[in-house]
Amino acid sequence: MLYQVYQLQDDFAATWRLWARSMLGLLNTGLTGTKRFFADEYFAALEMISRFQLTHTRPDFAIAKVPSGNSEAEVTEQVALDLPFGKLLHFAKDIETPQPKVLVIAPLSGHFPTLLRGTVETLLRDHDVYITDWTNARDVPVSAGKFGVEDYVEYIIRFLEAIGPGAHILAVCQPCVQGLVATAVMSQQNHPCTPRSMTLMAGPIDPRESPTDVNEFAVSKSLGWFQTSVISTVPIRHAGGGRRVYPGFLQLVAFMAMNMDRHRNAHKKLFEHLAKGEVKEAEKIKTFYDEYFAVLDLTEEFYIETIDRIFQKAELATGDFMYRGTRVDPGAIRRTALLTVEGGRDDICALGQTAAAHELCSSLRPHLKRHHLQANVGHYGVFNGRRWENEIYPVVRNHILAME
Repeated sequence: MLYQVYQLQDDFAATWRLWARSMLGLLNTGLTGTKRFFADEYFAALEMISRFQLTHTRPDFAIAKVPSGNSEAEVTEQVALDLPFGKLLHFAKDIETPQPKVLVIAPLSGHFPTLLRGTVETLLRDHDVYITDWTNARDVPVSAGKFGVEDYVEYIIRFLEAIGPGAHILAVCQPCVQGLVATAVMSQQNHPCTPRSMTLMAGPIDPRESPTDVNEFAVSKSLGWFQTSVISTVPIRHAGGGRRVYPGFLQLVAFMAMNMDRHRNAHKKLFEHLAKGEVKEAEKIKTFYDEYFAVLDLTEEFYIETIDRIFQKAELATGDFMYRGTRVDPGAIRRTALLTVEGGRDDICALGQTAAAHELCSSLRPHLKRHHLQANVGHYGVFNGRRWENEIYPVVRNHILAME
């Protein structure tokens, strides 16, 4: 019923959004001179109402050009591999000089991979970039089967096979676990497409280290509670009708609740900018929330297994992680260089949780290991923003280049 209630509320709100957009169009273009009879706050309020919605389709990455040497290179998005629960997206550049191939492993946690647009855009300066483009579970027919944590690992391996030997991986947040598992599995198999390097950024390799509110919540409830309280069935109107999912709108609510004052103040500023006609300032806030309010659903099995295996049991950290019936041994990683990155003010993945990968990768020689602690950045600052571009990215670039 949870999803049905949300859908009913959204259908009701759609009427008000349509009315607000119609009024804006009418007053701005249809009635000459009418605008002067209304306060600027009225137009700002109409636009705020028109924006009151979540979207469930991936926004465009909209990366048309990137700096390349002394010029710019055109970027074209290409689907390199299309699988039911996700695509391998390639940002092909119009250049002749080969560059290191990097697979960005995006989180599957309620948002689309476009949340990493800034990460990708920066990497494109010096790399041939691919990204995991996860599909909204509500759009995947039940006939496509299930998609759990081990399926995620399998997708990473298949994506690396499609890219070919010599690639590097960069995992952000939650999939640091799956990225490390995939590399260990491929190392155990002496797979020719085992990545040359892996960069793990702000991920819960060992969530028992300095647990945050997110970690404590995950272990405070039983799996049964999560299944009955947050799992819902996709309405029949969608392609994935009948599939059991963890709805993206619930994850968004959870994220916003952690910093509600910040989001409230941001929308207050947006209203003020709109009322004052400060278009540039308003656009920055609108762009962020257009992305932030684009949500996707997770399959029930992926969400529950993530809570169970990654957070509650910490199977990777304890040495109990199994992949297709075989125990995963990070100690088998001998030639893939490791870089871990953490933010000093990360309230989602705290200090030590990602660095735990170094102890697990016990066979790596010291010169193949590096840890970077970025002071004064929160979770998103690790992979987006000024400090990512100016201080963290150079470390990542050099790490990758050293293995070329």
